[in-house]
Amino acid sequence: MKLLKLVVLLLSLIGFVGCTTTGGTQAGAGQNGDGVVVEDRTGETSGIDDQYTSGTGIDGVETQVIVGEGEYTGNEINDPNSPLANRVVYFDYDSSSVREDDIPTLEAHAAYLADNPNVTIRLIGHTDERGSREYNLALGERRALSIRQILMLQGASIQQFQVTSFGEERPAVEGFDENAWQQNRRVELIYIGQ
Repeated sequence: MKLLKLVVLLLSLIGFVGCTTTGGTQAGAGQNGDGVVVEDRTGETSGIDDQYTSGTGIDGVETQVIVGEGEYTGNEINDPNSPLANRVVYFDYDSSSVREDDIPTLEAHAAYLADNPNVTIRLIGHTDERGSREYNLALGERRALSIRQILMLQGASIQQFQVTSFGEERPAVEGFDENAWQQNRRVELIYIGQ
């Protein structure tokens, strides 16, 4: 099971690094009036469940090392025992309202962002497959914006955010039942350069 997680993490990192930009609009993407990137392409992997730390290898190339429980040292954002380790917020069907039980986690992220004004975070909104493509892109955007609003009310700055919606385009789980749909209705919080 741990080997499977390691393989998934490595593939996720490869896909995420290959598809991430540092700003602007990606190919196949449009930008709305709020500076929100709405993308409809497939292939990017985001949302990393396992934790890692970064460092520089002998050849000068940045490396990432998976950290096991009890072995963590470094930036609090990568501490697997911290509330900051939870980087996915789930939503109810056809809703962009944040659940009460997610508020403490978002408060921890807001405090971290407020204490680290140079840190940037990408909020990626997703939906399940029900509804039209256009509706789901808008719903994914509303979900990401609701997370941004909560984080900003707690002290984060608007300059720290990149907001993206993939709608139904990038499901976390394939399937046509409530179990799959629950996992696909989400916003992923991706720290950039951490």
